[in-house]
Amino acid sequence: MTTANHLRLIDGLCTREFPSERVVQGSGVSGPGFHTVYLHGEEVQRGQEDGDAEQQPDADEAEWVERRASCLAAYDALSTLLTLRWGAPDVVSLWSARERMTAGEEIAEPWADPVASCEYLLLWRVGERWIALVLHGQEQGLGCELSALVTQVDPP
Repeated sequence: MTTANHLRLIDGLCTREFPSERVVQGSGVSGPGFHTVYLHGEEVQRGQEDGDAEQQPDADEAEWVERRASCLAAYDALSTLLTLRWGAPDVVSLWSARERMTAGEEIAEPWADPVASCEYLLLWRVGERWIALVLHGQEQGLGCELSALVTQVDPP
């Protein structure tokens, strides 16, 4: 999917009504007060601790590095265009929310997934909605997945 397609998809999520129940649609999930969508990359094992089983790329290393570089390039391009559109984002650390989640606190959707799988996200406030660009697998050696979320639910 191209960066232009990513922008159109995010624009559509910004104007779409939120459903009253959680529903999976295409490469995303929507629910009361939120939409999330997978944009680019490969699946990342969510919430895996550093000391857990090693994560090895399925393909040979060169192919894996190429896929990760492609995902990072998509993230850079999209974050640049969204910054031109809405101004500089807040770079939000998810460390404290992850610590609270680990201690047993329930983190509301759509924030639980990013809290469990990344260190930080880029966040814009546009009207009554939050728009986040999430790069899962930021830790070195992990896969890479790019997603976006649009929500009325305040960040944790």
